[in-house]
Amino acid sequence: MEETGWAKINLALHVRGRRSDGYHDIETLFAFVDAGDAIVAEVADADRLAIDGEFAEGLNAGADNLVLRTLALLRERYGTARVPPLAVRLTKALPVAAGIGGGSADAAAMARLVRRHFLPELGDTTLARVVSPLGADIAACVASETCLGVGTGADLSPVPELALEDTPVLLVNPRAPVATGPVFAAWDGVDRGPLFTGADLRAQLFAARNDLQRPAIAGCPVIADVLTELGGLRPWLARMSGSGATCFALFDAAAERDAAALHLRERRPEWWQMSGRLR
Repeated sequence: MEETGWAKINLALHVRGRRSDGYHDIETLFAFVDAGDAIVAEVADADRLAIDGEFAEGLNAGADNLVLRTLALLRERYGTARVPPLAVRLTKALPVAAGIGGGSADAAAMARLVRRHFLPELGDTTLARVVSPLGADIAACVASETCLGVGTGADLSPVPELALEDTPVLLVNPRAPVATGPVFAAWDGVDRGPLFTGADLRAQLFAARNDLQRPAIAGCPVIADVLTELGGLRPWLARMSGSGATCFALFDAAAERDAAALHLRERRPEWWQMSGRLR
């Protein structure tokens, strides 16, 4: 049994206010890349998790890992008879604490794997509702399709007008982990307005922003270097994803993306990068 935790990017992220529960009200446009972490599982006598891959070092493979928590949550909801113990291997191809939903993407991938093989009657909406208590991004990661997220990011709606499927994308991370909580805490509290106020969504996307970009750069200045490098490669959009430090660039043609990736690899060989297309 196999599944992929598709990399998540925030094409735009507007922070509208702080909430009394410690979260923030946001408006964000989620999109997903056709590459990410890999999960392989088989039925076993007890749940087990092994983690390998480039970014496996230091990750907890115990019961607190979101992959095993997702499995336990689905078993608690639907019973051991339907959700048997699994031996799971997670291959971490995505950097950790990187603003691209690695943990949430892995949890959603585990949920989809269980759904496909043991709970086929569950739709995306039901599955997202069951696992969303584990993280605000997980609901969007279940479907892994472009969508608008509001509230904490878990209230989702489709944006079929924004035709971005197959758009060539380059992800770049300077190998600098950035914790989400401190970046949100450093947001200046200024509501700079809503996301998508016009009919031309692509134009509005170009004019949108990531309100976490400034506080993230304050704590991790190399993000500004990544954005400068990406901007010089002439994408039609370059922006930081989530709370950083990963940034992305969107191109009109795969050849443009590939040339940009090669150029950047020669200039900054120490940076992580991943090429793909939007799902």
